[in-house]
Amino acid sequence: MIPLVKRMVIPSNLKAAREAEDKLLAAVCRCGFKEASTFAVKLALEEGLNNAIKHGNGYDASKTIEISFDVDEKHATITITDQGEGFDPGILPDPTADENLEKPCGRGIMLMRAYMDEVCYNERGNQVRLVKHNT
Repeated sequence: MIPLVKRMVIPSNLKAAREAEDKLLAAVCRCGFKEASTFAVKLALEEGLNNAIKHGNGYDASKTIEISFDVDEKHATITITDQGEGFDPGILPDPTADENLEKPCGRGIMLMRAYMDEVCYNERGNQVRLVKHNT
């Protein structure tokens, strides 16, 4: 099967994010991803896009998000880049620690790391690369 490679730039809003998510998930399904792997991609993509809109671009409608993906029957690689300042993922508090249980942030990255095979950030912290193997 020929890999599906695509790049898109979307406005920084939830409607555009859901439309991009639908397109990418359709590609994952066309490549024969198993149900569990498809769910993992959906969850991580949703979290990554939400983080880019909320934390990266600060809900600024004038900013955009770049999404690139490379999908074939064996893997899906997704890169999400926002126009924000970035952050250091190494200093995020543990959302499962008692003192953080009621805080509303940090769980999205924890979920992405739990469900994807690879989650890496660029040095600036405004780009995340997600990889899921179709297992």
